[in-house]
Amino acid sequence: MSVIGLVGGVVFGLLLAEQRLSRRNERALRARSALVPSGDVYALMAVVYPAAFLAMVAEGFWRAAGQPAAAPAGQGEPAWLASGVLLFCASKALKYWAIGTLGDRWTFRVIVEPGRPLVNEGPYRYVAHPNYLAVVGELAGVALMTGATVSGPVSLAAFGVLLWLRVRFEEKALRGVIR
Repeated sequence: MSVIGLVGGVVFGLLLAEQRLSRRNERALRARSALVPSGDVYALMAVVYPAAFLAMVAEGFWRAAGQPAAAPAGQGEPAWLASGVLLFCASKALKYWAIGTLGDRWTFRVIVEPGRPLVNEGPYRYVAHPNYLAVVGELAGVALMTGATVSGPVSLAAFGVLLWLRVRFEEKALRGVIR
């Protein structure tokens, strides 16, 4: 199996596991009468996030297909790969720290449980939205690992805009401005 295929398999395997956890937590929150405020960009994020990874993996395969079987040494590819692996792993560690801290309050959707205080421990002591910081790191890490010099930056820019909108929406929802 190629490195690109392995990266894609790991990324999508973890994404599916996270989706399963999100759905389980969403059911638990809804059972406790938590609110799903309207106006979220979730539907768009649910398409763009996996599509970004798919585009980067596809670009990686496309670029690898155009390379000779044994590329000349010293081109820096192993350094980019190692940097991407380290960034991706560090981002996943931050994300899973945030998920562990939130417990069953973590979902892909913005779901607010009225009367429940905001979390201010774990990574939330240091940064307001560690999960979103981790998502940016995941995207950048995969771009580095796959050599996605076009789809990587485009994906980061597009998803960055969605994250900016999402953070604004989430902040209002958590303050009770949006219902």
